[in-house]
Amino acid sequence: MPVIQLIILPWAADYEVKNIKLAVVDQDHSEYSRQLINKITASGYFNLAQYAASYNQALQQVEKDKADLVLQIPNSFEKDLVKENEAKLFMAINAINGVKASLGGAYLRTIIQDYNKQVRTEWIQFPRFSPETQIEISSSNWYNPLMNYKYFMVPGILVILLTMIGMNLAAINIVKEKEIGTIEQINVTPIKKYHFILGKLIPFWIMGLLVLTIGLFISYLFYGIIPVGSFITIYVFAAVYLLAVLGLGLLLSTYSANQQQSMLLSFFIMMIMILLGGLYTSIDSMPEWAKWITRFNPVSYFIEVMRMVVLKGSSLADIKYHLLKMAGFAIVFNGWAVFSYKKRS
Repeated sequence: MPVIQLIILPWAADYEVKNIKLAVVDQDHSEYSRQLINKITASGYFNLAQYAASYNQALQQVEKDKADLVLQIPNSFEKDLVKENEAKLFMAINAINGVKASLGGAYLRTIIQDYNKQVRTEWIQFPRFSPETQIEISSSNWYNPLMNYKYFMVPGILVILLTMIGMNLAAINIVKEKEIGTIEQINVTPIKKYHFILGKLIPFWIMGLLVLTIGLFISYLFYGIIPVGSFITIYVFAAVYLLAVLGLGLLLSTYSANQQQSMLLSFFIMMIMILLGGLYTSIDSMPEWAKWITRFNPVSYFIEVMRMVVLKGSSLADIKYHLLKMAGFAIVFNGWAVFSYKKRS
């Protein structure tokens, strides 16, 4: 399961929006309008879905879901640009898909602004000199220079896979003993409660580290991801994280009466942990009450640590506070599991 998911999910969980369907209403039919349309379609983000004769015709394509954006170029576009030094364009964006609409609109505005700069550069020359200051900004990206979303998503998806495997398997462990009746045989033995919990925890802890190893190998094999930081840092944090997640799963198992109840509880908690873990949405953009929930969410800490180590090269010293918090989760969940497990003769 983790192998197939790690191969498929990063290709589907894509933050980039491409192939945006664009309907153009060019009422000017000038050289400048053709240059603008060519610049938009050559960007690689837009596909020209229709070259409409009127806005109503283009709007019908939006209503039929054959176009995402409408760009209307007025009939005096080139004339106003040359004589009045300004021209107005009209954009209509289909906002049913809010993410696609916001990104598509932002892409289109950026291309139009770049075209505007290009035209101004051609016109602001001697003797037609303009004293307007031109500031050119050159930027560079730290840690992920090419802005490859797979480098950003794959470490987080690997954390989710570890969480799913660890919590689900641990959650149905003890309750399985209850259903088949072997729990009564275990209860009459002289083993201590913490011995029993450790016996249930250690095999899955080893399995989780094995899954992490396979996941890191697939990340390198399929996506070329090599952590900038040390593998030791990843494994040290993962070892403590697995103790916390497995402890939570065992805790749910001690309170559940059957496997169905245990799986439903683990699924409910896991969905909250994943959605509020910062993988798909930034924690900084969440409301304050959601940020407080993420402070008690082990997944959010591991996702942050994985990205810090893989992309930034952080060391154990950089993640010491994350490590201490995770150790606290592990102690609380496992201690609670030991306390809640009742031996009955």
